[in-house]
Amino acid sequence: MACRISELVLECRDPELLARFWCEVLDFVVLDRDDDGSMEIGPPSGSGGPQPTIILSPNEQPQTGQPRLHIDVNATDRDQDAELERLLSLGARPADIGQTGEESWHVLQDPEGNVFCLLRARISPV
Repeated sequence: MACRISELVLECRDPELLARFWCEVLDFVVLDRDDDGSMEIGPPSGSGGPQPTIILSPNEQPQTGQPRLHIDVNATDRDQDAELERLLSLGARPADIGQTGEESWHVLQDPEGNVFCLLRARISPV
């Protein structure tokens, strides 16, 4: 038996802001809110399914350096250009992490500056 990723934890200054953003990006919903301001978002079916949930944990400390882990997303119902347009309209911003411009993916930032990539391939929804 192997392990499976059940949740990702993202420390952030404004869990509400990022919950709204990532729920729109991933078609997730808010699953839980804790007294400390943490929020769990995930698929409407809830936790424990094939997709990991995301815990948005409040942290006022400034991020130093570039994180060693980032999220890659793929469109499920449109091409990459249309999905890029949608993500930008939701508040994503282009990010420069030293790419050459020849990449088949787009490097973006969420509203708090967390880097993620939009890949070219379209994948089927879970």
